[in-house]
Amino acid sequence: MAKLAFLNAGILIVDDELANVRLLEKILQNAGYSNVFSTTNPHEVFPLFVERQPDLILLDLMMPEMNGFEVMERLSYLIPGETFLPILILTANVTSEAKNSALAGGATDFLTKPLDQTEVLLRIANLLATRLLHRTMEERVRERTAQVAQSQMEILQRLARAGEFRDDDTGKHTQRVGHTSVLLAQQLGLSPEQSEFIRQAAPLHDIGKIGISDLILLKPGKLTDAEFTIIKTHAEIGASLLAGGDSALLQTAEHIAGTHHEKWDGSGYPNRLKGEEIPIEGRIVAIVDVFDALTHERPYKKAWSIEEALVELRQQSGRHFDPQVVEAFLKLPHEELI
Repeated sequence: MAKLAFLNAGILIVDDELANVRLLEKILQNAGYSNVFSTTNPHEVFPLFVERQPDLILLDLMMPEMNGFEVMERLSYLIPGETFLPILILTANVTSEAKNSALAGGATDFLTKPLDQTEVLLRIANLLATRLLHRTMEERVRERTAQVAQSQMEILQRLARAGEFRDDDTGKHTQRVGHTSVLLAQQLGLSPEQSEFIRQAAPLHDIGKIGISDLILLKPGKLTDAEFTIIKTHAEIGASLLAGGDSALLQTAEHIAGTHHEKWDGSGYPNRLKGEEIPIEGRIVAIVDVFDALTHERPYKKAWSIEEALVELRQQSGRHFDPQVVEAFLKLPHEELI
């Protein structure tokens, strides 16, 4: 399996002398390498790199228009920082200055021409072995990171359900808020990553209700001013519960829990934030939460029709809600959101 991975490895040859390219191609093909490609024009290295994603680059130093040092410098902007991509310099320049400059400039190994076929193949095999090891380690790190992210997401989902069962024993409200929030984030043009964080974090918007007494939370009638003051503390409680997280997901959840009751005109709570002082995720969940609350029955109210709820959202544009977010929300398929 390891030998097969070696022989399938992508190897890019860059040399302005066609004879040198053909010699290296023959050496590699005779050794069984099947994914070898080349160019005599250093300017073609970069589109080739992006398209073919080589595992090893065999690079000449002395080339017209763009030398090997310049090629390596430009490649450094294309290679992710955590990725190990070996570059083997093959050059007729035998000076120690050239060797040291190449190694300092990003080269992994250095061979001088005329080339010894056996040494070339041994160096290539060693570099590919290291490349394969790095790729295996990177894959394991990605798998482990994905497992941690999945576990974190599951814990947050269960936490959201626990909070929602306090005043919605079906748990459907949190699911709807998460689903609608990601649609709205996408409508607003947020990145796929940020939209996904919002989808996962939005169901935690009311997690602070864990700290509110059932006598107030489940009261069927209208709340007194004192009771409503207590209810409003759930935003601060939720943000406090989620505070201090290192991950972007937890930070998004903290922002949503703490700001989804802030208002565009600055009259909301808990911190009377105004306009774009409110994080975009908080502005998104604010309108989604209100729409869902209006269009579903609660202990203290009957469900509104979609048309009635949309009229209310329009009226609150520029007051309760960000006008841009309202316009984006109005474009969503509302019948599918309830």
